[in-house]
Amino acid sequence: MTVWTVPNLLSFLRLLGVPVFLWLVLGPEADVLALVVLMLSGVTDFLDGWLARRLDQMTELGKLLDPVADRLYILAVVVGLAMRDIIPWWVALCLPLRDLLLWGLVPLLRTRGYSALPVHFLGKAATFNLLYAFPLLLLGDGEGTVATLAQVFGWAFALWGIGLYWWAGVLYAWQVRRLLATTERRSHA
Repeated sequence: MTVWTVPNLLSFLRLLGVPVFLWLVLGPEADVLALVVLMLSGVTDFLDGWLARRLDQMTELGKLLDPVADRLYILAVVVGLAMRDIIPWWVALCLPLRDLLLWGLVPLLRTRGYSALPVHFLGKAATFNLLYAFPLLLLGDGEGTVATLAQVFGWAFALWGIGLYWWAGVLYAWQVRRLLATTERRSHA
C-alpha cells in the first residue's frame, strides 16, 4: 500500500494544523494566525484531491484522511469558537451529533460488506459552507465594518452549512436504510 504520496503528505500537514489552530484561538487568541492556518487548510484540502487525481495518486489512506481532516477541523473550529463565545454551544454540538449519528451507522454498513458510503455533492457543499462560515465568524469577532460584514456573511454560510450538513446526514442514513433492505447480509468468515 502506497502511503507517502504528495497528496497524503498534504493531508498529514493539514491534520497537524488542527492542534495549532486550537492553540492559536484558545491560547494567545492570535486570530489572524488562526485564520492563516484555516486558509492553508483550505488550500491543502483542495490541492490534495486535485493532485491525487492529476498525479494518479489516489490511495485508500487518502480517501480516509481527507474526510477525517475535514471533520477534525470543523470540530476544532466549533469547539474553539464556542469556548470563546463567538458561536453558541448549540452550533458546536449539532455538528458533531450528526457525525455521531453517521458513525453509528458504520456497523450496519459492515454487515453488508461496506465500510463507508461514497461522498455526495450535498455533503461537499455543506463542508464548503462550514469551512467558509467559521473563519468569517472568527473574523467577525471584533469591531468595525469588516467585522460586521464578516459576521453577517459568516452566519449566512453557517446556517446554510448546518442545514446542508444535516440534510446530507439524513440522505446518508436513507442510503444505509436502502442498502440494508436490498443487500444480503455478509458473514464474517
